[in-house]
Parts: sequence; structure tokens; C-alpha cells
Amino acid sequence: QVQLVESGGGLVQAGGSLRLSCAASGSIFSRSAMGWYRQAPGKQRELVATITTGGSRNYVDSVKGRFTISRDNAKNTVYLQMDSLKPEDTAVYYCNADFPVGLGMVHRYWGQGTQVTVST
Repeated sequence: QVQLVESGGGLVQAGGSLRLSCAASGSIFSRSAMGWYRQAPGKQRELVATITTGGSRNYVDSVKGRFTISRDNAKNTVYLQMDSLKPEDTAVYYCNADFPVGLGMVHRYWGQGTQVTVST
């Protein structure tokens, strides 16, 4: 049974910082590309950042220079450091793991989400 458990969300003023964590149970973490998505009310879920097993990172343009994704394979944990937060960053943030299952396919796992609210 694979579980992804996010933590670290909360309420912060604009310009502040939060660090999200996502702990993975099971044996998938070191072989999985990891990512963070977010979904604001009335909007589709969007990709925020990804990190491969080799440490390569990608970000959506709106968070470049403000957010940093990292991973600690020894702790089976991926992080999202969020600085200079803006009200438009308000959303439920979801962690995901893409575990390779062969033939170029992956099995995607999701966490339950953590709320981030940025006030003006």
C-alpha cells in the first residue's frame, strides 16, 4: 500500500513563506519522479513543480524564482519551499509520485492535499 501524506500548509500573509512536505510510504519513492500540483476553487488542477529521480527540476512559469522543489531519498520525502507568496498561490496543493511500471508507462499516486491560503 502506497501512501503520500502532505503537511505544512496553512495561512500566511502575502510575501511570506511556507514549506510543504510529502512523505511517501512503501518502496516507490527512490524510483519515482515526484511533483506538486495545485487546485484553486473553480479552476483545474495545475502542475506547479516536478523533480526527477536524478534531481532535475521543472516549474510552472508563475512560480519560477519563488518556489523550490527538492527531495530527500533517505527520508522518502519531497518538499516544496514557497517564498514570496502571493494571494493567487492560494489553493489546495497535492503531491504526486509517478512510479515506472514498464513499457514507458507510470502509475500515478496522489496525496490527500494540503490547503495553502495567502492573505493580502
